[in-house]
Amino acid sequence: MENVEKTKCLIIGSGPAGYTAAIYASRANLNPVVYEGIQPGGQLTTTTVIDNFPGYPDGVDGIQMMEDFKKQALRFGADVRSGIATEADLSARPFKITIDGDKIIEAETVIIATGATAKYLGLADEQKYAGQGVSACATCDGFFYRNKTVAVVGGGDTACEEATYLAGLAKQVYMIVRKPYLRASQIMQERVSNNPKISVLFEHNAVGLFGDNGVEGVHLVKRAGETDEEKYDLPIDGFFLAIGHTPNTKIFKNQITVNENGYIATPEKGSPKTNIPGVFAAGDVADSDYRQAITAAGSGCKAAMEAEKFLSLG
Repeated sequence: MENVEKTKCLIIGSGPAGYTAAIYASRANLNPVVYEGIQPGGQLTTTTVIDNFPGYPDGVDGIQMMEDFKKQALRFGADVRSGIATEADLSARPFKITIDGDKIIEAETVIIATGATAKYLGLADEQKYAGQGVSACATCDGFFYRNKTVAVVGGGDTACEEATYLAGLAKQVYMIVRKPYLRASQIMQERVSNNPKISVLFEHNAVGLFGDNGVEGVHLVKRAGETDEEKYDLPIDGFFLAIGHTPNTKIFKNQITVNENGYIATPEKGSPKTNIPGVFAAGDVADSDYRQAITAAGSGCKAAMEAEKFLSLG
């Protein structure tokens, strides 16, 4: 047969969830195979300094932290490889996962740790200033904007939550909202309107960013009537995207149960089990609420322990 390999445990993804799953699965003698995916190390590798992960009292560079996780997984024998899962057949065990459109891995258990991708506006400046004032996570990066001025793009619950969180740190928070109203729930709208540090800019679009040493401002277009537009620049120090995340579940579509937002459903509260016995979900691919490195790592631990239990019960 074509290029086929068998394994007891396949881990798809390599952020804190995937690498932690690899550490635990390796220590349980499952000899896991890990495919790192499109972004080895996951979203954290786009963050500069991480200050809120226990054990790093002076903070740590995101790339360095993921390197540390990977080294620990390798130390216990995890087989970490470059490659992207391009197809999945979860209809029966062993599960068949195609890597790079070529190699097939037949796995007794699968841990999906493919993460979620933050939605961006699609401006070239978002890439230009990545890690230099552009962020998609207020909890991760808000600390760097103490007593500074920031803008949050979005008008839903997430945007309101991010703006409220940032208002506890920054001196001024602007919400850039495309529509003439907030889509957020009533309670979140009230929190925003009652916060003196938050100003909502309705019917505004961000069309670019500027600055010599990181973000120093945003180019805005304000709708001033049915057809009129007003363009102006707003000085800011940080630009936060809060227009949602897309869970990376495309190859599992119509095979695994997802919730209304597309995240993999784990029906048992606190468990990484999916609707398919032997398939587990860890990290942001199954978590639209917390999206933190520490919670992702914890779920990776659970997924590996459940995989080991599943295999031991035969």
